[in-house]
Amino acid sequence: MQLKESLASAIAQLTADHVPSPGLNAELLLMFTLNCDRAYLFAHPERELITEERSRYEAVVAERGRGVPTQYITGHQEFWGMDFIVSPAVLIPRPETEHVIEAVLEINRTARERAPQDVKSPYKLRIVDVGTGSGCIALALAKELPEAEIHATDISNDAVEIARVNAARLRLNERVQFQQGDLLEGLKPPFHFIVSNPPYVGESEEEQVQLEVRRFEPRGAVFAGPTGIEVIARLIPQAREALRPGGWLVLEISGTIASEVERLLSGWEEVCIIPDLQSIARVARARKPRD
Repeated sequence: MQLKESLASAIAQLTADHVPSPGLNAELLLMFTLNCDRAYLFAHPERELITEERSRYEAVVAERGRGVPTQYITGHQEFWGMDFIVSPAVLIPRPETEHVIEAVLEINRTARERAPQDVKSPYKLRIVDVGTGSGCIALALAKELPEAEIHATDISNDAVEIARVNAARLRLNERVQFQQGDLLEGLKPPFHFIVSNPPYVGESEEEQVQLEVRRFEPRGAVFAGPTGIEVIARLIPQAREALRPGGWLVLEISGTIASEVERLLSGWEEVCIIPDLQSIARVARARKPRD
């Protein structure tokens, strides 16, 4: 069977299985099967797939058809221009989470602009990523802030191991210190930034969550408890203790819990809820008072 025929057959199967973006998924899985890029697919539509290639392609298309995310099949996901290894032990990095990185960089840029030019900073920027998962936030910040000391923690030991693998692959393993722990457990404050993409979906919202997320992504990284605010409610007071005066907490959230997060941040300064590109509340940032 020719490449173009195999691709057309896969698109038809994924469409019948109600997989979103069947064409894109079919292409990604064929690229994975043949270890090639998209340009190769379009340049060689009449290439004959050997029996082994056809069998492998049919197998991964069947996996996708039953709901397994493409990222877990290929083992990869792009985030902040970097390639991350992913598995069912970690949440798949998503474009919305890049707003967390942008918020930290903007806060840091503004602080540098306001600082007197003739005064050298007396401290090294210290950041901790809570619930690091694949390590995507910590490693993106390590890439953008080479002067920072970055820590990353996750309650899942399997997640920490994957984050370490990603750090090594991206040659950032000397820039980030990973450890297993619950929230800020075992870390030595103070920090200038505490950032997190915590579980923030309520169990009451479960039926509204995509089926493949419910079935295949780690439940503990998605659902926080009955209301969705449980993990954040624990993290906010811990963060207030662990941040230096004037330090920042930056969280990924959802519109469902935005008002409750604002309430929990009462007493903090410069509390701001930042929307994503779809105008949905996505990031909460707040500054610990200096007094």
